[in-house]
Amino acid sequence: MTRVVNGVEELKTLAAQEIGASDWHTVTQEQIDRFAEVTGDHQWIHVDRERARRESPYGAPIAHGFLTVSLLSKLIQDAVDVRGNYKMRINYGFNRLRFTGAVPAGSRIRGRFTLNSVKDIEGGVEIAWGVVVEVEGREKPALVAEWLGRTYY
Repeated sequence: MTRVVNGVEELKTLAAQEIGASDWHTVTQEQIDRFAEVTGDHQWIHVDRERARRESPYGAPIAHGFLTVSLLSKLIQDAVDVRGNYKMRINYGFNRLRFTGAVPAGSRIRGRFTLNSVKDIEGGVEIAWGVVVEVEGREKPALVAEWLGRTYY
């Protein structure tokens, strides 16, 4: 369920708290194949189903780490809706990003988001999110990061 936050001032009061988790989303082989086409990364561990079944420790192709990163935008939209009168929101980068586990094709993932900080910047705020991407049925997460975004007014 999406948590609604009414503006940046309310968001600031939630620092150092888990804000929410997204719904579960299935990462399909079709998504992995399309990502491989866009990026040119056709490594067998991602796109060769038969070889991955035979040789991979996961028994199936796995999603590219950067595909998992790119899904963060979708996952955070499910988890939190920060409302307000803003001009734009942009990705600013990552302070830390680790791929700690694989996402086999057909797996379901969700994002858990903790608000690390909200810092005033010229024309807006910089928001640091603690992010953990979980894989359903697995103890080890697929991704752990501190993700930076900027919101301009």
